[in-house]
Amino acid sequence: MSLHKEISFEDEICDDLEAAGWLYEAGSAACYDRGRALYPEDLQLWLEASQPAVWQALTKAHGPAAIEVLADRIRKSLNDRGTLDVLRYGVELIGVRGLVSLAQFAPASGLNPDIVARYQANRLRVVRQVRYSKANENCIDLVLFLNGLPVATVELKTDFTQSIADAIDQYKLDRNPKGEPLLTFHTGALVHFAVSNHDVMMTTRLAGGATRFLPFNRGNNGGAGNPADGAGHPTAYLWREVWQRDSWLEILGRYMIGQRDKKKQVSALIFPRYHQLDATRRLRAAVRAEGAGGRFLIQHSAGSGKTNSIA
Repeated sequence: MSLHKEISFEDEICDDLEAAGWLYEAGSAACYDRGRALYPEDLQLWLEASQPAVWQALTKAHGPAAIEVLADRIRKSLNDRGTLDVLRYGVELIGVRGLVSLAQFAPASGLNPDIVARYQANRLRVVRQVRYSKANENCIDLVLFLNGLPVATVELKTDFTQSIADAIDQYKLDRNPKGEPLLTFHTGALVHFAVSNHDVMMTTRLAGGATRFLPFNRGNNGGAGNPADGAGHPTAYLWREVWQRDSWLEILGRYMIGQRDKKKQVSALIFPRYHQLDATRRLRAAVRAEGAGGRFLIQHSAGSGKTNSIA
């Protein structure tokens, strides 16, 4: 039945995201810039809405080439510093005072209306069937963008025809990151998800056959996997909860960690596992409700990230 095919799974996820406030248009992959791994339209619209003086200065200096100049500068900054750093701390542009912000994460309070307006102006977009390479016509099922910058890729498989292992193999065997801006560690998309109806796996570094995927499941009554979710997909929590607008922006703005080596180069990106995300959010809710000073037990299996959960 067509209902059980991968395209229907894609349809459902994109429809859910659009209903939750994400930008989604059929055919939008044609607007993707393969060479820079950017979605330039959202980059421009973000600047026009959040920092109009910056966009006016760019257009005054460069005319119709303004978006090209900006995109080149963004790509260079991504290559030099990485996607997470650029999103959090912005970039410098000749002729523009101060840093140009590429995202606005949630303010500590809603007292500053300008910051609140910039937060609301964030453009979260899902694009499907993205031809990401200038060397071939390979497609990635879904790519998630924030203000035109790629933050996640997704390969989908339906359990009726294939398994999550097929999605993982696709990343390992058919998604060579060499020379691909979208797939290059820490300067392209920050995390890569393999998703089926029943399971989610993720990695922050594609390295061919050496790629290591970690589970991003909720757990099922003390065991692996995910519990059945009524008539829906057991993995629907991924796009309905984790990718929910405020949740996703919080993960990118506060939860992801870029670890650096002795040469101060990014050596690892840590994306929170589901149980880490759930534990810290529960702890924060408890502290807000009960006040500081309480004692909490962080109970995870060996090697599951207790230290990062507690930190």
